[in-house]
Amino acid sequence: MSRPRSQLVVKVVVAATLTALCMFILRQSSSSASENVFSRPQEGVQHVLVTGGAGFIGSHAAMLLLEKDNYRVTIVDNLSRGNLGAIHVLQRLFPEPGRLQYIFADLGDAKAVDEIFAKNAFDAVMHFAAIAYVGESMAEPLRYYHNITTNTLLLLEAMAKHEVSKFIYSSTCATYGEPKKMPITEDTEQVPINPYGKAKKMAEEIIKDYARTKRMAVMILRYFNVIGSDPKLRLGEAPRPELRVHGRISGACFDAARGFRSGLEIRGDDYNTKDGTCIRDYIHVTDLVEAHIKALDRAETGKVGIYNVGTGKGLSVKEFVEACKAATKVNITVTILDRRPGDYAEVYSQPKKINDELGWKAKHVNLTETLEVAWKWQLKYPNGYNNEIMSAV
Repeated sequence: MSRPRSQLVVKVVVAATLTALCMFILRQSSSSASENVFSRPQEGVQHVLVTGGAGFIGSHAAMLLLEKDNYRVTIVDNLSRGNLGAIHVLQRLFPEPGRLQYIFADLGDAKAVDEIFAKNAFDAVMHFAAIAYVGESMAEPLRYYHNITTNTLLLLEAMAKHEVSKFIYSSTCATYGEPKKMPITEDTEQVPINPYGKAKKMAEEIIKDYARTKRMAVMILRYFNVIGSDPKLRLGEAPRPELRVHGRISGACFDAARGFRSGLEIRGDDYNTKDGTCIRDYIHVTDLVEAHIKALDRAETGKVGIYNVGTGKGLSVKEFVEACKAATKVNITVTILDRRPGDYAEVYSQPKKINDELGWKAKHVNLTETLEVAWKWQLKYPNGYNNEIMSAV
């Protein structure tokens, strides 16, 4: 074996060992003296299970919940898409016993899910965990139906068995497909055109059907393209290296600006839109999770609330790229490719219902400013959460 290859093997072994040690430390936190706190109800405190809490959106949701005194949080994540470092950031921010616990588990493992519910007194479930790339769903549809639809069904079965009745479901505008009329309202017909959207819609139908048979408090939030980072730069968007090819446009723009890729690829410029590129409603991650928390606070037993979460304004991919150039001050090279299968030309929301009924409104609506803050996080943490993982050892 050559010397470079030997060094590579050593690095891989060391990295795997450190990761395993970090996971052991994190899992031990759920077996600490504070375990009894998580296993029993406490008046005035809501114990929220946040699935997918190591991911981009889920970690921000857990953080905002923990900033309020009346919540404690249990995160369940199998780290297939999430970041161990995000969990470490949260544990460092909220070290008080009884505030936060992390459980490494797969929602597709019915026995493990049942055990989690048996050992914890949950008041509510906020369900973010899902794989969520349109292109990937076209290539691997069965994987998406298992991960999104089946896992949601298993989660509901555990809730039913252990009498947890409050459920906040993180859905998507992809359930609408490509409506003929804009903007999208909650009454717009749902005709998804890719397995990701179809799997989410199926999960919604299961939730609604089950809620009719039980006195549940359910909120379904259909949101649009998520961008940004925590304004205080505590958390941000850090796509796993192997997932960069599927990543959000903001991640792709930042990768191009940092030289991780030679430029940015736009999938299609021949759509029937103002400049030929897709139009989307870009929602700041902080605004999005605040909508989820408002939904949690306003969920009513016996009712299913359905809300679009967006800015109400559509921006084109080309407009997004120009904003990213302005935010990063890098002249990103752009290449036009063929359309991506499963994409739709124009999607943006009409958020009037959530404005009126939940008192929620998007605050971070200046795209360039949002990207400037997210860019600062990228520069502050050039290796993403890797340093956080190392410091946990």
